[in-house]
Amino acid sequence: MTQNPHIVVVDDEASTREMVGEYLAAHGFQVSQCDGGGALRELLKKTAADLIVLDLNMPEEDGLSIVRDLKQRSRVPVIMLTATASAIDRVVGLELGADDYLAKPCELRELVARIRSVLRRSQGGATAGAPVAAEGQPAARTVRFGTKWLDLDAHVLRDDEGTEHPLTTSEFTLLKAFADNPKRVLSRERLLDLANARDPEAFDRAIDVRITRIRRKIEPDPDHPSIIRTVRGAGYVFSPDGRER
Repeated sequence: MTQNPHIVVVDDEASTREMVGEYLAAHGFQVSQCDGGGALRELLKKTAADLIVLDLNMPEEDGLSIVRDLKQRSRVPVIMLTATASAIDRVVGLELGADDYLAKPCELRELVARIRSVLRRSQGGATAGAPVAAEGQPAARTVRFGTKWLDLDAHVLRDDEGTEHPLTTSEFTLLKAFADNPKRVLSRERLLDLANARDPEAFDRAIDVRITRIRRKIEPDPDHPSIIRTVRGAGYVFSPDGRER
């Protein structure tokens, strides 16, 4: 994480965008403002972002579409802002790779706290806005997760050919929590604590959604997971060899 992290605020409402941007700048962040997905993409061609604060409800291109596109091309952390009370938007956003969310209108002090929390979780990886690219074979500090290797230093997931597969910050922190606790049943509550990924309400489904995403990336058969297994009524367990305890 840089000394003054670069935060991009994306919102089609100029007054909201400017209010959030000014508040973040007053708290020591470098801030850029964009009025939609097109402006955001043009900005990211010129400079990297450490984190994006993204409004989901925009007229030309909705935020969920922007999240999907971003996560296909980069590892930049995203905090969603949604004016709806629907859990569906939050679940879909998390499935697409968003790292956190807040309801609008949000308390700006809480937004700053959320930004700092997500940045702490992403600290140590590659530049957040940089494209995901192959970097050769797995590095020394790696953990095998099914069909992939988790590089603990670079915060990336690689296959046996060395090709990188994008991870969101929340996905990496969950995988690291499992790597640190192999063959140990971890409850959703414990995973939320270990991954520093607690949502503003008791949103246990957020963990289920993230683990479903992870399984699609690491399991030989995601429909019948053997690496990260569900323990009914208890939580999840990481089995490095794919066998039950």
